[in-house]
Amino acid sequence: MKAKSGEDLIRALPYARRYARALCGSQPGGDALVAQSIRSLMAGDRTWADPRAELYRDVTMQFNASAGQDANAPLSLIQRQLLLLTSLEDVSTEVAAPIVGISPDEAVTLLTAARDRLRAAAATDVLIIEDEPIIAMDIEELVASCGHRVVGVAATETEAVAIAERCRPGLILADINLGAGGGNGTSAVSRIMRNHYAPVIFVTAYPERLLTGDALEPAFVITKPFEPLTLAIATYQAVTGGVRID
Repeated sequence: MKAKSGEDLIRALPYARRYARALCGSQPGGDALVAQSIRSLMAGDRTWADPRAELYRDVTMQFNASAGQDANAPLSLIQRQLLLLTSLEDVSTEVAAPIVGISPDEAVTLLTAARDRLRAAAATDVLIIEDEPIIAMDIEELVASCGHRVVGVAATETEAVAIAERCRPGLILADINLGAGGGNGTSAVSRIMRNHYAPVIFVTAYPERLLTGDALEPAFVITKPFEPLTLAIATYQAVTGGVRID
């Protein structure tokens, strides 16, 4: 059934914001792309079989119109987009391929090559902020399997700030909610950023709460539980700053 309504697009907004922010490397840039796409999709008499996929497609088209491409980058622009769609957004290859304007067979070939290159593409020192010991161990293993170096695991806000001051991480992977008395991940990151900048990926079971577009929010959000490839592409985008818009 074809569908067209503002409500259909509103329901897809958190997903589109997550994709666009990760693609751009910033909240303002990503949210501006989504707003532009919403205006485009609502103009005229149009129908969509899948509003969420259509919003991804329009965001991608708007982005490609102004994106810069580094010919020496390990991953091409289309490879980044495919990885974000299939890993971060959990879109099938068959759906992702037309979103970026290629065939499913081409998408499979590009994704295979991208996954092979991803592990060593942007290794850095990582600070993990997570209060659950078992989850922290799992994340630490995933981070190491992605080729990164874990310089510290903090269970509290105070520990996180101390480790960041001592180790100066190149990336922070932070849970939003820490245990009672441990503070919270967002506050820890805010304190760290006063003296040391590093890209941040927030991990949460409720990503829609961080993707409203109403306030200062993170550019990179992944959902618990997540697969190694999801973490790999998120860290790559975070460390490399997304894709430049001219």
